[in-house]
Amino acid sequence: MSELRLDLATGEWVIIATERARRPHDFRRADAAGETPRETCPFCPGREAMTPGELYREPADGPWSVRVVPNKFPALSPGAEEAAPVSSDPVGMFLRRPGKGHHEVIVESPDHGARLATMSREAIAAVLGAYRARYRALRRTPNDARLIIIFKNCGEEAGTSLSHPHSQLVATPIVPLWIQSKHAVARRYWDMNRRCLYCDLLDAELAQKERVLFETEGFGVFHPFASRLPFETWIMPKRHTPSFGDVRDDELLELAQVLRATFRLLARGLGPFPYNYVVHSAPAGEEDRRFYLWHLEILPRLTMLAGFEMGSRIFINTAAPEATAAFLRSLAPEAALE
Repeated sequence: MSELRLDLATGEWVIIATERARRPHDFRRADAAGETPRETCPFCPGREAMTPGELYREPADGPWSVRVVPNKFPALSPGAEEAAPVSSDPVGMFLRRPGKGHHEVIVESPDHGARLATMSREAIAAVLGAYRARYRALRRTPNDARLIIIFKNCGEEAGTSLSHPHSQLVATPIVPLWIQSKHAVARRYWDMNRRCLYCDLLDAELAQKERVLFETEGFGVFHPFASRLPFETWIMPKRHTPSFGDVRDDELLELAQVLRATFRLLARGLGPFPYNYVVHSAPAGEEDRRFYLWHLEILPRLTMLAGFEMGSRIFINTAAPEATAAFLRSLAPEAALE
């Protein structure tokens, strides 16, 4: 069973999850290219028994288009015992708590070779619908799901273990210090201006246009002013909604179109590229507060983080977001929306 340990030097929690070392990809690659062979892929149709039992399926009956299952090698688990942080030594300096939480896998398609840039809008909307359904289910258990992070790793450099299209959800019983800091900044801005920092940021980017890739009726897509990585891309809703769990059906369908268009555009400019994306949302219990806005961040993994970044947490970005956005705009982003 995993556990959370507090780093007394930083105030940040670390997950110790030794069970995850049993994942096959930790010891050898699936093949020379790092691809999972279809013949042994546990996410392909017909091998449903190779995964833990389903938590969600779309559609509910018949052949599935999206499945959600518990992660076989979870970082956090709902089976952990409830307990307060305990001391691991006689003087009570080191604090730890059981690794209680949730770690789920969203299998995005029965097609082993499917990619977001080539999937239909409806297929992507079904994936986003699974995200929302699981988010709504877990936010009702705030003791072990205070923060719900939905993310996708694509490519070996981005930390993927299986090449079949999938994303993940981790719900934690704590809100990490970095997230607390982000929310504190947004809360101060609200207290001073009675406006949402993220809504104002989106309005400013759309007004300036310099870093905008494209916009639709409900979303803006841009490279942020202080991008940490080359081609870092944010997708932000125009309707003020703190929680991803409160996204409407029509917004999910539009987001699916926007997400597909964004990945088409990035692929057109970069070719196949490794990436992570993360859906940021207000913590459970704070979703009705006005200072935050859910959004999706795409983080291409085109460069390596080195000692300075690891030691200082200051990112060195070798590509100005104004230049990367201009380059992608030159590739006719409106055509990607068709």
